[in-house]
Amino acid sequence: MLNGKTILITGGTGSFGKKCTEIILKDYIPKKLIIFSRDELKQFEMGQTWSTKKYPCLRYFLGDVRDRDRLLLAFHEVDYVIHAAALKQVPAAEYNPAEFIKTNILGAMNVIDAALQNKVKKVIALSTDKACNPINLYGATKLCSDKLFVAANAYAGHENTFFSVVRYGNVVGSRGSVVPFFKERAKTGMLPITDSRMTRFWITLDQGVHFVLKVLELAKGAEIFVPKIPSMKITDLAKAIAPECSHKIIGIRPGEKIHETLIGEDEGRNAIEYNECYVIRQNTAERKELINNGGRQCPEGFEYTSNNNPQIISIKELRQILEQISDDYTIERSRWSMEDIPV
Repeated sequence: MLNGKTILITGGTGSFGKKCTEIILKDYIPKKLIIFSRDELKQFEMGQTWSTKKYPCLRYFLGDVRDRDRLLLAFHEVDYVIHAAALKQVPAAEYNPAEFIKTNILGAMNVIDAALQNKVKKVIALSTDKACNPINLYGATKLCSDKLFVAANAYAGHENTFFSVVRYGNVVGSRGSVVPFFKERAKTGMLPITDSRMTRFWITLDQGVHFVLKVLELAKGAEIFVPKIPSMKITDLAKAIAPECSHKIIGIRPGEKIHETLIGEDEGRNAIEYNECYVIRQNTAERKELINNGGRQCPEGFEYTSNNNPQIISIKELRQILEQISDDYTIERSRWSMEDIPV
């Protein structure tokens, strides 16, 4: 569906944006692929790998999602938008709340306005497990963003612009990930652990991109798509990275959780299960339609958290992933088929 289309990625020079660019250029023939971001150095560096000379469909567009007028210009004649731009570091959000609100909430509003005015066909916004039952400012801003994108479908009216959300967990090896931090600290012989009970959802960049592209195909508007992904224990990750290192418990950082939640109990009432993902729909009639088309209503009391996840990655599996991560390792079910979801 991307062949001959114009796609724009906000935050396109980030970890997700670069992997998404790589996969789109490899698997599709877009009319244009627009990389929208605010850092000219990162665009220059990205251009060394994917130059506009080698890939004439590529466009590097400087701008900030805080700037509504710039987005209005960038979205001209765009078919699909993948909204990946965000400020995301939890401790930074606790001390710089206004900056996160400007980018993650007001920026989301600007993306919605620009998409509606330019009659963009579909917008897929990336969310995070921290948006579910948030206890930190980052999670709260992403929850607001999720609500804005779901509600935007009501504003679209007859414009045929559809807005959907993808929510998943921590991305292994992405910028700011604990993996490079642990690898660096391993040189000291000691790894700092915030809490020995801590668990996290985990998804690879490759998985995340393929899931988003599949959602782009399937989305009909107002859904929150949640992939079924494995969890891991932070202590197991530390042992996999540096088994020879000792551990020091340093305490949970401001705004951190011991376990993460992708679907809370209250949202679970609105969740429909498929083989490879969950779909959250607020509208009762639309949920019934999904159930009539093969979906399964999640049971009363259902919640999807990193500590009650049936898929737990072992230390051995973590070590295998880490050994091959530089070779673009892709764990099982990278190419999400989601064939049981009706289109």
